[in-house]
Amino acid sequence: MVQAGADVFIGYPITPANLLYAYGSRRYPLFLSAPDEITTLQWMTGFAATGKLPVTATSFPGYALMLESINMAYMMELPMVIILVQRLGPATGTATCGAQGDITLLNGMISGGFAIPVMSLADTQDCWEIPAKAMQMASRLRTPVILFTSKEEVMTSYSYDISRFSGISPIRRNNWDGSGKYKSYRANEQLIPSFLPVGNPDHQVRFTASTHDEEGNLQGTSKAGLDNSTRIHQKILKNMAEYTYYELDDAHDSTTLILSFGITSRAAHEAVISLRKKGVAVSHLVPKTLLPVPPVYYEIASRYKRVIFCEENYTGQYRQIMFGYSSPDHISGVNSFGKMIDPSEIVREVLRDE
Repeated sequence: MVQAGADVFIGYPITPANLLYAYGSRRYPLFLSAPDEITTLQWMTGFAATGKLPVTATSFPGYALMLESINMAYMMELPMVIILVQRLGPATGTATCGAQGDITLLNGMISGGFAIPVMSLADTQDCWEIPAKAMQMASRLRTPVILFTSKEEVMTSYSYDISRFSGISPIRRNNWDGSGKYKSYRANEQLIPSFLPVGNPDHQVRFTASTHDEEGNLQGTSKAGLDNSTRIHQKILKNMAEYTYYELDDAHDSTTLILSFGITSRAAHEAVISLRKKGVAVSHLVPKTLLPVPPVYYEIASRYKRVIFCEENYTGQYRQIMFGYSSPDHISGVNSFGKMIDPSEIVREVLRDE
């Protein structure tokens, strides 16, 4: 993320995100230890308004405290990346037990149900590539981006070949360089406003979290204000195809699709290997862009007679987001609570109707 352009890490230590806090203190050009998570997001908003690209890492209890300020940064259209390291809940739960239980929260965290980008990591290659892409997306789209991970992913040591990793180029900021009056929220054809930092010596720059027009003037429920607010949602949807990342291991003649994300994808990968050794053709989809749900995932799922969601939460949250609380009969899930999913559990579900 630093190579991509992140220049400040602000955080408050919370298990199991502590290691990212510790690494951030050594790696980022500027590191600030905030007194709490509310202050963390307020400081990040301030830095983003001055042209910096801030990063933080937290877990559910801290993230809950950040929600109002994330909505503020979203409305102000300020770039930042928030790494959410999931742990077992509800409430403070068990800080040393991982989970994948916060995805429903992220799907509805912006008041009004507006879309916010959520990216997920599944392997060491993703740990190199996806955070840089999240940083690029935050900068280009002028939006907070959530990087979704879990306790096992950030507290497990891996061996890897660094020569496999490609170079990461610094972000080129979409700064306004026109003439005339600068309007903080005048959008281009991609619905993205050009950026100028506060304190600009030549132009007035306005940021506000209240309903506003393209100049940043408060508008209440006027047409200009409401149109600008809905533009922010449409901005995310319009540009998500450019930031849709996934892996599809599509087996010939397969009628069953396993869908998994994050740490559970490793168990699903092992299950796929085991099933194919048994002569069972099965395909595997690993979403890296989780929210808003890319339309291509529905297109892929429609090719199979069965779709099995594997996720480390009690209620099957991503399955519910994609297919509702009353899923069609051909949609099922392998779920766990308080432990990682074992590959054998996935194998049993695939073979259940064989």
